[in-house]
Amino acid sequence: MNLIIDIGNTNTKVAVFENDTLVAKNVILQEDLLVFLKKLKQNFKIKQTIVSAVAKFDTAEREAIGKLFCFLEVSKTTQVPFVNTYKTPNTLGLDRIALIANAVKQFPQKNVLVIDAGSCITYDFVNNASEYIGGSISPGIEMRFNAMNHFTAKLPLVEKNDTESFTGKSTTESMQTGVVLGVVHEIEGFVDKYKEKYNHLTVVLTGGDTNFLSKQLKSSIFANQNFLLEGLNQILIFNQSK
Repeated sequence: MNLIIDIGNTNTKVAVFENDTLVAKNVILQEDLLVFLKKLKQNFKIKQTIVSAVAKFDTAEREAIGKLFCFLEVSKTTQVPFVNTYKTPNTLGLDRIALIANAVKQFPQKNVLVIDAGSCITYDFVNNASEYIGGSISPGIEMRFNAMNHFTAKLPLVEKNDTESFTGKSTTESMQTGVVLGVVHEIEGFVDKYKEKYNHLTVVLTGGDTNFLSKQLKSSIFANQNFLLEGLNQILIFNQSK
């Protein structure tokens, strides 16, 4: 079995795969990781482990995990199953690398746009020759609400909500329609632009806001909240074969 540890900006995700099949998944706080891993080791026969950390991951934590599992840590030099043509490969986020690795595995010889709607919204494109071209980054839904509250004197802190109208009839509704429909139209606009240039485009939506946004979008998409975890598993499998 493969153990996947994804240390993100907000939470840490831990998953267990049997080959390509997701067997278990948990979302925990990073400070609870070591205790959780000790319990997990008792329940699963882990053969290989991969760790991806976009948040702080210090030497002590590395050593502690290393005492439990021999692991591969994803870095800019980790071998991946695609050609990276990004102009600044050393700045490419590890999460985006994992997303493209899974796109190549799940949709071979396809033009794929992966949209990760989390703290930020990332757009990553890989062509049908398994060449990663690049993408875009914009603020996520929660970040937009927080920014309006933080950078103004009177706008409240608002949570996302389904919008039935594009015209808000109160300040709260106006902020909700502005952010939610703004994100929806942004995503659909990017999808349309890619479809103009690339034939037979496959679009994948993932990230924390997947379920919320998939109900709002008109575009034909594959919604998969576990796409990044699957990508890390594919990177692990790919490096095992080397």
